[in-house]
Amino acid sequence: MLKKEFIGNFYRDGKFYCTETVKVYDHDFSTFSNGVVIPHGIYDVKLNEGYITLGTSKDTSEFCCDCIKEWWENYGKENYLKANSILVLADGGGSNSSRHYIFKEDLQKLVNEIGIEIRMAHYPPYTSKYNPIEHRLFCHVTSACKGAVFSSIDVVKSLIDKTSTSTGLKVFSTIKDKVYATARKVSENFKKNMKIVFDDYLGKWNYRVIPEMKT
Repeated sequence: MLKKEFIGNFYRDGKFYCTETVKVYDHDFSTFSNGVVIPHGIYDVKLNEGYITLGTSKDTSEFCCDCIKEWWENYGKENYLKANSILVLADGGGSNSSRHYIFKEDLQKLVNEIGIEIRMAHYPPYTSKYNPIEHRLFCHVTSACKGAVFSSIDVVKSLIDKTSTSTGLKVFSTIKDKVYATARKVSENFKKNMKIVFDDYLGKWNYRVIPEMKT
């Protein structure tokens, strides 16, 4: 499931037990939809907990950073009281692309706001399957949602919240209705004065975003 889905009476692959036949559209035309749901996942390897933010707008770098902020403010800073850095293992493309400066600019704004360093470690192309989130969270969320008709975003949320495994996985979800702009451009000043510290080894995929001192 962990991809953009239309909200509406559309067919979805899989089996789902119900008391009567459910009639749905066999093609998910956007004109028949009631909106979209865009899931963004964070997986805590230590606690075996997943955090899914359900967006209703666009999958942008700003949305990605808002998801990290939401996790930190509601869970992270309480679970890790002595933390002075956050390590994020992420894919190399999409809204958190390692190549896009707009993501780095939004990430800098985020760490300035929350006041804690974020260390980014992007997986190189074709290696994201090794990211723990793929086989310890996403596959179980996908299984929990199989066959279900996404008639509303609240239905999606309830299915995700029920996701669990025999090894103790817990999943928490939240809905974010904020509208995100697309095709944003990075500011020239950011490129010139960027404070991000790139690692000596494979720096294009590994770097630290450090909070800037307030003047």
